[in-house]
Amino acid sequence: MILPEIGITGQQKLLNARVLVVGAGGLGCPLLMYLTGAGIGHIGIIDHDLVEESNLHRQVLYHVKDIGQHKATVATEKMQLLNPDIQFSTYPFALSGENATSIIEQYDLVLDGSDNFPTRYLVNDTCMNLNKPLVFGSIFQFEGQVSVFGFKGGPDYRSIYPEPPAREDTTNCGEAGVIGTLPGIIGSLMANEAIKIICGFGEILSGSLLIFNALNSETQLFKFNVTTDGTNNESNDHLNLSTTSDEEDLKQNQLLRANTRTISMKELEDWKTDRPDHVLIDVREAYEFEEYNIGGINIPLYQLNDHLAEITHYKTIVFCCTMGKRSNIAIQLLKGNFKGELFSLTIK
Repeated sequence: MILPEIGITGQQKLLNARVLVVGAGGLGCPLLMYLTGAGIGHIGIIDHDLVEESNLHRQVLYHVKDIGQHKATVATEKMQLLNPDIQFSTYPFALSGENATSIIEQYDLVLDGSDNFPTRYLVNDTCMNLNKPLVFGSIFQFEGQVSVFGFKGGPDYRSIYPEPPAREDTTNCGEAGVIGTLPGIIGSLMANEAIKIICGFGEILSGSLLIFNALNSETQLFKFNVTTDGTNNESNDHLNLSTTSDEEDLKQNQLLRANTRTISMKELEDWKTDRPDHVLIDVREAYEFEEYNIGGINIPLYQLNDHLAEITHYKTIVFCCTMGKRSNIAIQLLKGNFKGELFSLTIK
């Protein structure tokens, strides 16, 4: 309350807030601790998982004696010890299409710390339909991402990733691994965004994707806009025009999105003879490229803006990475500066 940006008024706003945390795992643990410590009046916790031994290096709420118990239940009990004046609602089951609306509509703000794409899209779409702001975070190995969706007419998750990847192309932290400190960093950033939104101070990460690399401690901030191809829900349709004042620019953006698609390794191989005026850009880190690559040039995602002059003379650009995340972000970054075709390729 000593901070002038918060004060008594801001603390009262925190007390009056109702916040839902989706996922009580690596991201949910620091989220819950800082939101509870901040004095959020009502916190909902939803997670269907049980505590496992492999969780303990990063999910700092849990101890060995908690193994086998529901995360949502254990998290609630421990947060009540931290701040007994807070009201908690516990949901020890999965968020689904059948219950998402009835649960999310009870809250002012949602924080998504889930670890799978179906839940992320479900949370995003439900929040957009209900006009609820959403704080998003994700972690994978050494990389974390944070953004805010649907805040005062801002873009949503589908503005960056219009459609979910195929199930066979995705892995979570339990399968791919993650350094234990990363969830604490990203979860703390998410909690910070939530407090700023509730109290009404600072710059919100709406229309911005923050990417943190734990290998070199670099932080990059990428800007993006509301989608213009109709993928946003009906309640946000009017926002599309607010991001582009010129009708021709809007049409161009629609054309660019229409010309953006994925290709296969076989198609790329055929292009060596059929489509010579293209370039393959691997947007992974240099060490990843050195360990394994399929050719092309290596420009890490965070360095892409520095190399625009070198690549925009091509008619076709293919971005590639391991999971498709970074290549999709690269496409979003380049759309306003490139008139040709953009493709995404997932390295197998």
